[in-house]
Order: sequence, then structure tokens, then C-alpha cells
Amino acid sequence: MAFSEELEFGHEDRKRIYEYVERKGAVDPEAVCQDLRIDPGGFRHHVAILKRDGRLQSEAGKLRVTIDAGAREEYVTEAFEFHIRPARQEDLSGIVGAIRQVAEEKTYIVAESVADAIDHESALLRYNEIESRMFFVATVENEVVGWVHLNAPELDKLSHTAELTVGVIEEYRNNGLGAHLLSRGLEWAGANGYEKVYQSVPSVNEEAIDFLESHDWETEAVRADHYKLNGEYADEVMMAIEL
Repeated sequence: MAFSEELEFGHEDRKRIYEYVERKGAVDPEAVCQDLRIDPGGFRHHVAILKRDGRLQSEAGKLRVTIDAGAREEYVTEAFEFHIRPARQEDLSGIVGAIRQVAEEKTYIVAESVADAIDHESALLRYNEIESRMFFVATVENEVVGWVHLNAPELDKLSHTAELTVGVIEEYRNNGLGAHLLSRGLEWAGANGYEKVYQSVPSVNEEAIDFLESHDWETEAVRADHYKLNGEYADEVMMAIEL
């Protein structure tokens, strides 16, 4: 399922229902029906069609946008067991917390902006004609300890590219979580028609640059003095990988 495909709904109320759920992330069906002021019979009919067409799904009594992102994967290290899985709306606060913790430890400006965006919107995943946004998480005992995020503007001239951020909180590093998250994100991007994935990292974050280089990412350009961090200028290292 490529995110660049144009969505066709066949009925204005069906489109309104989808857009409401997509914007909210996970919602109670009755709340959608009431807020949109759609006749209950018509609402159930439209939801049934949206489910049939694979655009919405019901999980734990809530409506969600359907995004085919694969199953949960389980890994065991000497220290702990962790899982890599597609993120759910309920992971939003855990992801925001993990991103901000990583960004505080190691300057990660793009990731900080992602945390601000999802926190402000209160919606984790997006799939519309303007923007596509996907997350996978690493969890230990059901707590989010790492993430990989892909974001793509739905513009024809950029529809083959996606921006990625990835991170793991410090106490769980050096156990393969970052590598598994990165692999899962790139696998999903390739399966969904993206040809190139990129991200930008401040030059002071040498750990992130080394990590990406060790996984075959290349530096495409450097913008001198692009950031000003604590009163000191830092370059922007623009990195990418071809899929």
C-alpha cells in the first residue's frame, strides 16, 4: 500500500469519517457519529465500507486508520527481552518521552521537532493526501524505549523520498535495538515504494553519524554553521541511503 495513492471515497460522509479518524488517531465510533452529526444507520454503512476497503479497522472498541505494517518481532539479549512492532496511538506519550530523552542526551533537532508535532497534534500516525507518517517502536516490558519514524510529504516530485529518525534511550543501547529499528523502518519504506530515505544530524552528534555510517548511510552534503547550539555553531550533516 503506497501512501502516495490518491484516496477515493465515493461519498462525502465517508470521506469525513475517514478524515476524522485519521486526524484523531483512535476514536470511539459513537463519538465520531455524534461529532460529525451523521445518521447512525448511514454511519454504520459508511464505516462498514471503509473497513471492507481496508481503510479503517476496529481494535479494542476504537476506529483506527488501517496501515499494513507487519507483525511484532521478539528478540532476546543477555540482559533483557525486547519487541519491535508497529506503533499504536496509545504509544504517543511513550514515543514523545523517548524522543525527548534521547534529544536531551544527544542533540537531535529533527527528532525534537517530530516530538513537538505529534504532541501538538495528539495523533501519532498519519495517512492523508498531504502527509504520511509511520512509527515503529522498541518496547521492554511494554515500555517504549526506542523508535523509528518515517515521514513523507505527498508531493509528486518528492513522493519517492522519506525522512527518518531513529533512537534508543541510553540504558538500552548497544543491544541491537537501534539496528533492528532501522532495519524495520527501511524495510517498510522499501515495501511502500520509497526509493531514498534521508535525515539530517548536527555534526556534534558523532554517535548518530557513526551509527548511520555503519549501516551504509552516506553523507550527501554538509551545511556549515547551520545550527546554533548553546551559543556555539554546528554543521548540519545531511545523510541518506538508497533503497
